[in-house]
Order: sequence, then C-alpha cells, then structure tokens
Amino acid sequence: MSTKRVLVAYGTKHGATAGIAEQIGTTLREDGLDAVVLPADDVHDVRAYDAVVLGGALYAGHWSSKAKHCAERNAASLRHRPVWMFSSGPLDRSTEEHDIPPVSAVAREMQLIGAREHMTFGGSMTAHTPGFLAKALNRQGKGGDFRNPERIQKWAHHISAEIVAA
Repeated sequence: MSTKRVLVAYGTKHGATAGIAEQIGTTLREDGLDAVVLPADDVHDVRAYDAVVLGGALYAGHWSSKAKHCAERNAASLRHRPVWMFSSGPLDRSTEEHDIPPVSAVAREMQLIGAREHMTFGGSMTAHTPGFLAKALNRQGKGGDFRNPERIQKWAHHISAEIVAA
C-alpha cells in the first residue's frame, strides 16, 4: 500500500496562515503521510493528491482570495477527494473558547467542493507584520500571535486518522 499524498495549500498576505499550513504539513508527515505544503496561487491541479487541506487568512471577515480562487480553479477535482478547510484570523483567544463557524464565503466554497470540515484558528499580527493597519493595531495593543500550535496539531492528527482510515 502506497503512502497517501496530501496537499496543504494556503492563501496568505503576511505569512501567519503559511505558518499554520506548515504546522499541519509537519504533523501529517509525522503521522506517515506524504504532505506537500504550497501557496494556493501555485496550485493548478490537485489530481496527484489523495486528500487536500485548504486554508486562507481572514481579513475583515473575508477569506483570502488566493484560497478562494484555488478552490474554484480546482473544484471539479476537489469534489472527488476528501478536503478539509481552515481559516486564520481572529486576533484574540476566541478560537480557544469555542468553535467559530466558517464565514459565508468559506461556507459557499465548502459546499462547492464538498469539504468535510472547517476549523478556524487564531491569527497573528505582530510588530513584524507589514502594513499600516498592522502597525496601528500593534500600537493600540491589539496585535499578537494567537495561533495555538497544540490545537493546530490536534486537528492535523484528526485529519491524518481520517485519511488513514479511508
């Protein structure tokens, strides 16, 4: 039996979502899967993968256009393999307190491709994040890194278990 290939694709502006995708990819590899992590813009054909995890950053309640376009560009193929989706963005600990449902654009993409599940993770906007808005929020004390590695790894292990069981 060959090792299952999993694509972890992400849409991000400043790298926080890429960090989550890398953590997912690392965990999937630790679980014995062949995981490839790529920017969503670089994904033009998912047929070589047995499963896909697609994530995007949230900006003012809108999901990354890069992730959205990746889902739409590959919709026909994604419908024929297991897909999980994630979002990153809340700049607080709300994702630790309760599950946050996907924003409406993500819910539409989930329906389009038949995704199995969605998870929202905390985002990151630190003093190193470029841009006027990031600088302003950090000056106001509203920035920080709210990604939780343990929660990300737990979800990735859950995905691994489902892929292996299939």
